[in-house]
Amino acid sequence: MCEEIDNNRRRFLGAAALGIAATQFTLMSSAKAEANGAKTPILAPVTPVGNTSFAPLKQIDAGAMNVGYAEAGPSGGPAVILVHGWPYDIYSFVDVAPLLASAGYRVIVPYLRGYGTTRFLSSETPRNGQQSVIAVDILALMDALKIQKAILGGFDWGARTVDIMAALWPERCKALVSVSGYLIGSQEAGKSPLPPKAELQWWYQYYFATERGRAGYDKYRHDFAKLIWQLASPKWNFSDETFDRSAAAFDNPDHVAISIHNYRWRLGLAQGEAKYDVLEKRLAQAPVINVPTITMEGDANGAPHPDPSSYAKKFSGKYAHRNITGGVGHNLPQEAPQAFAQAIIDVDAY
Repeated sequence: MCEEIDNNRRRFLGAAALGIAATQFTLMSSAKAEANGAKTPILAPVTPVGNTSFAPLKQIDAGAMNVGYAEAGPSGGPAVILVHGWPYDIYSFVDVAPLLASAGYRVIVPYLRGYGTTRFLSSETPRNGQQSVIAVDILALMDALKIQKAILGGFDWGARTVDIMAALWPERCKALVSVSGYLIGSQEAGKSPLPPKAELQWWYQYYFATERGRAGYDKYRHDFAKLIWQLASPKWNFSDETFDRSAAAFDNPDHVAISIHNYRWRLGLAQGEAKYDVLEKRLAQAPVINVPTITMEGDANGAPHPDPSSYAKKFSGKYAHRNITGGVGHNLPQEAPQAFAQAIIDVDAY
C-alpha cells in the first residue's frame, strides 16, 4: 500500500513538474492502451526547457575508472540512471534531470569512459569500447554509489548499454526507457551485409576502420561530431552554444581510442577483452528483456535505427512504444525532454 501511495505521489509531482497535466493524462491513457495491444500512439513533444548547466559535477572511483557524473534530486529518492551516446554527453539530459528531480527522483547522469571528466585509474587498462564493458562500467558505478536497483534510460550507445543491463542483470533494473528500442548486437551479426542504402548510413563506421579515419577523427573530432549531430537530427536547430557545451567532453584523452575501438569491434576488426567473452556470448543470443519497458522513437531520426515492429517481441514484460513527433531526431532526450521524462515517470508505475 505504501509503495502504491509513493508511486501515485511521484506521478502527481511529475505532472506538476512537467507542467502538462493534460498531456500526462493522454500519455498514461496511451500507455495503458499500448499495454493492451492497441495501436501505437503518436505523441507530440513540448518545447525544450532550456537549462544550460548541472549542479557541480561529482567524481567517484568505480571499477576501472574515476567517473564524473551529474546528480540531481533527493538522495533518498528512487534512483534513475541516464546514459548518453556517441558523440554526445551528459548534456543530452540537462533538461530531463531537473524535471525528474522535481518529481522526487535521484537522478545520476555519468560521463561514459572516454568522455568529460571520467578517467581510467590505470594507464595499463585497455581502452576498450566493446558493448558489454560499458554496461559493466555502469554496474560498477551503481555499486560505488550503493544503488541496488535503478530505473535506466538511454539513447544511442546509452540505449544499448541499458538494454544490456536489463538483459543480463534484471535484478538491478527496476524499469527501462530505451530510445530506438532493442540495440544489443554481436560481432557475428555485424558480419551480415545490409542493403546498400542501409550501409551508406554507416559510412563513419567504415571510415573508422582505417588509420586515416582514426587520424581524421582525432584531428577533426569537433567538426566530425557536429556533422553527426546534423545528420542524425536534421530538423533540430541546435545552437553553437548547445553543441560546444557537449563538444568539450570529447577532449577527454581516451575519447578517440574508445570511439574507434567500439566501431572496429562491431565489425570484428578489433578484439575485446577475454574476461568479457562470457557476457558477449550471452548477448549474441539476443536475450529477451523482461523488465517493464517503454521504447521511444523520434519522427526525424536520421541515424541508423531499427523499425519498432522488429524488436517489440524482445520485451516480454509490461511494454509500450511511443513515437514522438515534431521533427525529433536521434538525441531524443535533449530534443524532447518532457516526453522522455514522462516516459521515465510512467514506466516507474508499470
